[in-house]
Amino acid sequence: MAEARSLRLMLVALVGALVSGCASYYTHYAMFPAETSSGKTRDVRISWDSAEYPGWWITHNRTTTMTLETQCSERVWRLADDSHEQAGNCGKGIRACAGRALDQPVVTDVPGRCLSVRVPGGGDRIAAVGSQFELQVSCQPIQPTLARGDETVNVDYLRPSSVPYQVYARKVPRGSLSASLPEFNARECRDD
Repeated sequence: MAEARSLRLMLVALVGALVSGCASYYTHYAMFPAETSSGKTRDVRISWDSAEYPGWWITHNRTTTMTLETQCSERVWRLADDSHEQAGNCGKGIRACAGRALDQPVVTDVPGRCLSVRVPGGGDRIAAVGSQFELQVSCQPIQPTLARGDETVNVDYLRPSSVPYQVYARKVPRGSLSASLPEFNARECRDD
């Protein structure tokens, strides 16, 4: 009886250890200057979060979508892969699809795809993205500004190019002081 009870306790402890997980949580980000489709030099920020599990763990690494923002612009892009519900129907890999009446394709090999990420050495999941990757921009906004009531809103983003942007990202433990995303300089936007 005592042996059966000990076996049950060990089994419960083992299941508890397996279910609790042992992931490490990280924030990834990059910020770099680039030209927008309107020809203005702006800072561009890409960020995402990850949960990384040891190789022996039963679960694969997980990530949020990648967020791409351009200084002075309200347009926010979400790049996703097939593991995310937000993945659009514009091909495979890490991508963001064109918005109806917002974007026009300029340089594209996949219809409807505006942004895509290429991982050196391959990989079609955000979890495979390391400290260096390529960002391909294939669309431009139909109009870089939109009228909203009495004001004009900037929705411009990175200039499309047949040559991908080389991006270098930082990976820091989530919750640490260095995990705060770099801020955009809002003064430059007021000067426009």
